[in-house]
Amino acid sequence: MDIAQLSDKVLQGDRRALARAITLVESGRDDHREQALALLERLAKADRQALRIGLSGTPGVGKSTFIEAFGMMLVERGLRVAVLAVDPSSTRSGGSILGDKTRMEHLSRQKSAFIRPSPSQTTLGGVARRTREAVSLCEAAGFDVVLIETVGVGQSETVVAQMSDLFLLLLAPAGGDELQGVKRGIMEMADMILVNKADGDLKPAATRTCADYAGALRLLRKRPQDPEGFPKAMMVSALAREGLEAAWADIEHLSGWRRETGHWARTRADQARYWFAEDVRQAMLARLETPWAQGRMAELSDAVAAGEQTPAAAARDMLKGLGLE
Repeated sequence: MDIAQLSDKVLQGDRRALARAITLVESGRDDHREQALALLERLAKADRQALRIGLSGTPGVGKSTFIEAFGMMLVERGLRVAVLAVDPSSTRSGGSILGDKTRMEHLSRQKSAFIRPSPSQTTLGGVARRTREAVSLCEAAGFDVVLIETVGVGQSETVVAQMSDLFLLLLAPAGGDELQGVKRGIMEMADMILVNKADGDLKPAATRTCADYAGALRLLRKRPQDPEGFPKAMMVSALAREGLEAAWADIEHLSGWRRETGHWARTRADQARYWFAEDVRQAMLARLETPWAQGRMAELSDAVAAGEQTPAAAARDMLKGLGLE
């Protein structure tokens, strides 16, 4: 593969070249990995930045409908939009919401849009690295907005927040005044909570839910990266395409404020440090997947189970064998 040629085509915004580049970074082959790193290094010199928006939401909240309606609104404004997914469950359950592009049939037909299903990896670390690199490729290809969605499996929200400039939490109207069991950690990560399906018979419930979450957000500790009034809760209807313009106006205001005050650059620098450490961690774990390492682990595991060695001594022997002790 000619990396220089592929790099030039990606920089020109060629969607087919972008798809090939993402396939390359998703590959597990060692030779492909070397090519992928060379490609990413070449493209990094262009220093293009998109607005990266992380999006999470409970199942059935209408995420696909929201992404399509929101994406179409951005495309109509003349922006180029990419949609990526972080879904480590997809290989086991087929549960990736982007596994079927027909759910976003209008957006997927747009020349200014690019939709990519989740990489076929079972580990969150594997999916995260490949999605993060796909985000970089989309930025290099000149996309203005990159939407990174997660189905909320395990720690995937944390991972998405580490590759996003803003994090949106999409919720459905709840009955009564109950907060929908959303983990406090996810609430603390959210820059905006969007209560979807705020239309028809659900509008009163959506109004109550929005008020409940607005109250809950006020109780959270003030974050230095937030201007006055953020994080905030607001109502949208992806189906009726209501509230989307207001949500985008708030997103632009928040991202603009963070750029002006230096929070944007600091967050990106912190994220680069996080991913450097994560790449080292993943590479160390990969060394345990070799046939020799798995065989040695089995031997030492049996010795520990039989009481012939203590866990600490066996771990020391394993690390010595890996050249880490």
